[in-house]
Amino acid sequence: MHEIPIRSFAVSVVVLRSAGSGWEVLLLRRTGTLAGTWCQVAGAIEANETAWQAGLREVEEETGLRLDRFYSADICEQFYEADRDAISLLPVFVGYATANATVRLNAEHSDFRWMSFDEAIRMVPFAGQRKVLKHIRDEFIDNEPNPWLLIQETSPVGAGS
Repeated sequence: MHEIPIRSFAVSVVVLRSAGSGWEVLLLRRTGTLAGTWCQVAGAIEANETAWQAGLREVEEETGLRLDRFYSADICEQFYEADRDAISLLPVFVGYATANATVRLNAEHSDFRWMSFDEAIRMVPFAGQRKVLKHIRDEFIDNEPNPWLLIQETSPVGAGS
């Protein structure tokens, strides 16, 4: 019998901002792996770092944004990686940026766009990403976020207000 390993080594963060008539999602266009595709913020968890700390760090590194509020999305993005014959499981977080926040991309991305949930769902390449975006729309936009999911910083790592 062959077992497929389950790896949890990275995080995914969906960044939102208020946009007058509703909410917008930040998507980034990748330059390296999956070049040209649109995605949310994602990255590896470093040594001595919690998943939520990695999420805050990745947002700041990839976009220059410092978030107002940060939540566990209460969902994991999951996908199978054929080259590793492994299932990857990434905890997902939701971050709120101010309406006028300035995005400063690092070299991992060539472009960014703030867009509606419907547009973001059409832009992302994978079903797992679409599932995550629909979950976040349902739980964080159409309903008030569960206060138990709010992450209060207890460490100087990352950003917050």
